[in-house]
Amino acid sequence: MKFDIIVLGSGPGGYVTAIRASQLGFKVAVVEKESLGGICLNWGCIPTKALLKSAQVFEYLKHASDYGLTIDGNVDKDFQAVIERSRNVAQGMSKGVSFLMKKNKIEIINGFGKVLKNNKVQVTDKDGKVSELSADHIIIATGARSRELPNLPQDGKKVIGYRQALTLPQQPKKLIVVGSGAIGVEFAYFYNSMGTEVTIVEFMPNIVPVEDVDISKQMERSLKKAGIKIMTNASVEKVENTDQGVKAFVKTANGEQILEADVVLSAVGIKTNIENIGLEEVGITTDKDKIVVDQFYQTNVPGYYAIGDVVPGQALAHVASAEGILCVEKIKGLQVEPLDYGNIPGCTYALPEIASVGLTEQKAIDAGYEIKVGKFPFSASGKAQASGAPDGFVKVIFDAKYGEWLGCHMIGAGVTDMIAEAVVARKLETTGYEILKAVHPHPTMSEAVMEAVADAYGEVIHM
Repeated sequence: MKFDIIVLGSGPGGYVTAIRASQLGFKVAVVEKESLGGICLNWGCIPTKALLKSAQVFEYLKHASDYGLTIDGNVDKDFQAVIERSRNVAQGMSKGVSFLMKKNKIEIINGFGKVLKNNKVQVTDKDGKVSELSADHIIIATGARSRELPNLPQDGKKVIGYRQALTLPQQPKKLIVVGSGAIGVEFAYFYNSMGTEVTIVEFMPNIVPVEDVDISKQMERSLKKAGIKIMTNASVEKVENTDQGVKAFVKTANGEQILEADVVLSAVGIKTNIENIGLEEVGITTDKDKIVVDQFYQTNVPGYYAIGDVVPGQALAHVASAEGILCVEKIKGLQVEPLDYGNIPGCTYALPEIASVGLTEQKAIDAGYEIKVGKFPFSASGKAQASGAPDGFVKVIFDAKYGEWLGCHMIGAGVTDMIAEAVVARKLETTGYEILKAVHPHPTMSEAVMEAVADAYGEVIHM
């Protein structure tokens, strides 16, 4: 079977790449060993957001009286029904990807793909049948999985990764979350909202450690207020199974502590899926668990490319999609620019949400900028107060000399839907003064961006 382009993997990198390639006139095949949509759609981004929405609705119901409403009877949750809704949402989205594949006349080949020399791909299906494909261009988009620490091996029952956390057969009474990145914090919030006693163990001094320190501190306050226990500067040295659950031995600055729980969720990052896919045989270079590529995702071997979690850069769905589009547009010969990895938004969908782009305040200082910093709290926002979501703030950072928007950091309700303003403005090299003079609608959460900019320039009105 001969194609113009073969894509290994159908996650948000792979399937978007395939569709764009088809739009450009290429004959395209996608090799997928599991379900269309990959981890993000089936076991990551989409089902976790469905869980978080259930948690949010449950929180609303429990606090209905705050809005002047009365609910007769006891408000409770059906944990398995919540899990089932999440799975149904994921399955529906996977069917949507299947429809898009058919619409764009993309060949779907089910099985495990392995790259071979001379622009060929070997596919082994679930029955062990082996077939061989060829293409002028082969794009590796095999993604990643939950990373296992040597001292925290996952058994899928008492020590689990995010995949098992989505489908636990019963709700744990006590849960230890190791790692406080987006995955760890989102699951901590979900299970805590459902009534589980949650403890977060974070190795770094602050939770959500990639974020601006002000965001990290606010998130810690919010999670503690919700009843989540947080241990920073701490590490789980080992875990022992017990009849009741697990014992986690945690190293802290004050000595070892032993925590008991039903389940430990390991959320300490990801491991790329680059084993046994033929990289060594073809001679494709890797470094530190990543495939080495140029700025348009060509590997060191002509005709072979890689995008998404398997290459350096942020391991995010929207990054993988953007990389795949750039890759095939370059193959087509279109005029394209390399991706600006300094202008990639990051989002965490707990409550409160976190959204950020660009430099943190400390990184801006370390880079030698003289900066203007502005901050506007949602407690001063009429829309936030009316919505019952006054926690959080918007923080902006500008270069004092030229007005360049260096960074934007938000924490609060709905901020993941607000960050795109900063991304687009930074792409267009918009200055702080121009944002300040662009009229924002009132009352909205988004006007907090304008107010934060006004604070940076000494013109804030509502604070």
